[in-house]
Amino acid sequence: MTISAIHTRRFDWYDYRRYSFSLGLKTSAGTYLSGQTASKYDPATKRMVVRGGMTEQVRTVYSKVAAILEGGGLGYGDVARIVEYVRPEGIERYVEAAAVRRELFGEHQPVINTVPVKALLRPDALVEIEVTAAAARGAAPEAVFLPSIQPTDEQGHILGAGDFVAQIQAVYDRAAHMLAAQGSSLDRVVKIATYITPAAVASHEHTVQIRHERLGPVFPTSVDIVMPQLLHPEVLVQCDFVASRETPVAINPGWAGYDESACSPAVLAGKLLYISGQALDTVTGRVLHEGDVVAQAERIYENVLQLVKAAGAAPSRLVKTIEYVTPASLTRYRDVAGVRSKLLKDPLPASTGLISEALMRPEMLINVDALAVLD
Repeated sequence: MTISAIHTRRFDWYDYRRYSFSLGLKTSAGTYLSGQTASKYDPATKRMVVRGGMTEQVRTVYSKVAAILEGGGLGYGDVARIVEYVRPEGIERYVEAAAVRRELFGEHQPVINTVPVKALLRPDALVEIEVTAAAARGAAPEAVFLPSIQPTDEQGHILGAGDFVAQIQAVYDRAAHMLAAQGSSLDRVVKIATYITPAAVASHEHTVQIRHERLGPVFPTSVDIVMPQLLHPEVLVQCDFVASRETPVAINPGWAGYDESACSPAVLAGKLLYISGQALDTVTGRVLHEGDVVAQAERIYENVLQLVKAAGAAPSRLVKTIEYVTPASLTRYRDVAGVRSKLLKDPLPASTGLISEALMRPEMLINVDALAVLD
C-alpha cells in the first residue's frame, strides 16, 4: 500500500493545502493525523481564530478529526490512540475534554495520552489533539500503545514524592506491569516520550542508568521534553510508551554519539521506523547553530532523513513529525515551514507543533520526534 494524503471536501475550517503538512496520511501500518486545535479562518478579520471554552473547542476539534477520518474511509471506531496536548489553563478544565471524548467515542475508548504543554501555537487554544487510527476498517494497529503513566499507585497516590529517581522507577515498573497484561514486555518498547518538570532537569542524567537496567537489548528511541507542570502537582515525570508486536531492530548509520547512550537513533519494528528526537550533533553530541531555530531545524531534518535512508527507505516514507519548540524560538519558528517544504517529499507528513517550557539543553530551540513507514 502506498502512502497517500487524506483529502476531504468537507473541511471548512481552513485551506490546509497552504501548509507544510498533510491533514493525515493513510499507510499500510496505520493512519496518522496532524494535531488539530479549534482554529478556523475568519473571513471578517482574515485571520485564524479560536473561539469558545474547553467544551466548545474540543467539539470543534473532533469535528475536524471526524472529517479527516471520513476522507480516509474511517471513523471514530478505528481510532487506536489519542494524544491530548493541554495548556495550563486547559488542565483546570480537562474534565470537560474527557467528557466530550467519552460521549463521542462511546463504547470504543482509544488509548489516551495526556500531555501538559507550556502553550500552543494558537494562543487561544486550550487543547490540541493528535490521532492515530487503523490502516483500514477492522485492522489491528501494529503498535501497542500505553496510556500516559505517572508515578502513582492504583489509588492515585503519588509514589516517591520529591524523588525523581524513585518516580521514574515507579513509571517503568507500571509500564512493565501493563505490558505484561497485554502479553508483551519492556524489551518490545520502541519509543518512550519522557516529560519532566524544571525541578527534575538536574536529575535527568540518572535515567541513563535506569534505562540500561530495565530496557534492551535493543534500546528504544526517545524524546525528552521539559514542561512547566504535569497532570499532578507533585509529579516530576510522566512517560508515554509505545511497544511493538514485532522484534525491534536498531538502526544506526554509524553515529558515535549513541555509543554510550541508552537509546537508539532509530528502531525498525515491522514496517514502522521510530526515530529519536534529533537535536544534537551525531558525533560530538553538541548543539549546533546556537540561537538559530531555522538552521537547527534544517540539521535535524537532515538527520531524520539520513535515518530513513539507513533503514532502506525514501524520504517520502516519513509520515509523522512532532516539533517541540521553546518560547525563544517563536520569533522565527514560522520559517521552519520553509525547511520542511525544501527537504520533505510529497505526501508531506502529518505534523504537530508544540511549545515546551524548555528542551534538555539551554541551546536547543527545537526538537523533532518522527515516524516513518517502510514498504
